[in-house]
Amino acid sequence: MSPTRTRPADPAALDRARATVTDLMARHHVPGLTVAVTDADRLLFAEGFGHADLSTRRPATVDTGYPWFSMSKIATATAAMRLADEGRLDLDAPVRELVPAFATRSGELPRVRQLLDHTAGAPNPLPVRWVLPADAPDGDVHTATRRLLARHGHPTRPPGGPARYSNLGYLVLAEAIAHASGEPFTDHVRRAVLVPAGMTATGYTHRPGADHASGHVRLPRPLVPALRAALPGGLVGERHGGQVALRPFRVAGAGYGGLIGTAPDAARLLRLHLADGVVEGNRVLTPETARAMRTITTPGRPFDLGLGWFRRPADRDARPAFVEHWGTGGGFWNAMRLYPDLGLGVVVMANTTRAYGHSALVSALVTAFTA
Repeated sequence: MSPTRTRPADPAALDRARATVTDLMARHHVPGLTVAVTDADRLLFAEGFGHADLSTRRPATVDTGYPWFSMSKIATATAAMRLADEGRLDLDAPVRELVPAFATRSGELPRVRQLLDHTAGAPNPLPVRWVLPADAPDGDVHTATRRLLARHGHPTRPPGGPARYSNLGYLVLAEAIAHASGEPFTDHVRRAVLVPAGMTATGYTHRPGADHASGHVRLPRPLVPALRAALPGGLVGERHGGQVALRPFRVAGAGYGGLIGTAPDAARLLRLHLADGVVEGNRVLTPETARAMRTITTPGRPFDLGLGWFRRPADRDARPAFVEHWGTGGGFWNAMRLYPDLGLGVVVMANTTRAYGHSALVSALVTAFTA
């Protein structure tokens, strides 16, 4: 099916979408939020709402950076699939050929492809303390990641069953990418994905001088000490009304959740996938590969999976059809969604820990550009 042709949003429809955004933010106590809408060729709309930081009342803008958390997995999967297109990564090879520790003692061996669609049998421990202060050196982040892999980086279920979402699987995939590419994982993703896509405001560290959102957790005052005990020292900041601020941090585990950047940059990654592998005139993936990534083939829980993109089982019959990926964690709740038949992609990034009805928000924005 050819994508529906988009046109400039009707001003009244766009105002209704803005009203939906502000209403959801008020009802769910979201401090700040940035959205971006794109088609396969260009950014159609981007805007910030609310505050990037409650203590200073600094506004959230299109230039505000947010930790991507698990939205980073789409960049990781894109890098893996580009290596496969180049013949440098065999998706059907046993994972242990690239990451020896990730192997079952008996039975079928997990394959690289199964890391992408979460069927490799990897565990998914709760990533509560998988963060370090924003100024932590790369060596400390690398050491923390190695500890996670040493403790959890092996299959705990037979491969090939229903998809079960796993952050650890994407840490192992990052190791496989580094081995296949011959360079550190983060360096390879920058060179193979971020630079070709023109994503200059996104990386695996906080850019000096850039505007970054402060994470917030809505929490009753008596529970704040428990939050301080749960997170590494120094990350829990001051309380502002019913919200507790988190100081800037880095994620230990670049492959599953380490990117930090803006909504318009995330929209560039969506453009790459909407245009079947081409962005900024650069071909990153073959058309067949880009389409395969967003084809949902593997049922699972809590998501049905393609090779990176997912969809909730409850959304299997949604029309217009879409695939998406969320990025959630302490202080932030993000999502990016592709509507291949409409030729549209939407990103929403917010500095709140709780869900806020992102589907209604995204639907309102899509309606503004297709009505």
